[in-house]
Amino acid sequence: MLLSDLPYRTAATVETVEDRAPNDGIARRLRELGFVAGEPVQVMAAGPVGAEPLLVQIGCTRFALRRSEAARVRVHANGAGHP
Repeated sequence: MLLSDLPYRTAATVETVEDRAPNDGIARRLRELGFVAGEPVQVMAAGPVGAEPLLVQIGCTRFALRRSEAARVRVHANGAGHP
């Protein structure tokens, strides 16, 4: 599942950040900010216009991400019904 598709306030774990192109600067920056395998993540809220930006919490830090940026982050939702 992509972070951009994760339901609000659903606990998840980062699996990977996917590069959209060779030397993807946005994907590299997301990894530098802490979007690395095993980190807990949640989408807390979204902006009022077009649901942009997303308020995302990774660990104890919150970031505002565009949906196109969040779509680079592959996550695994935690909890019942998920292996």
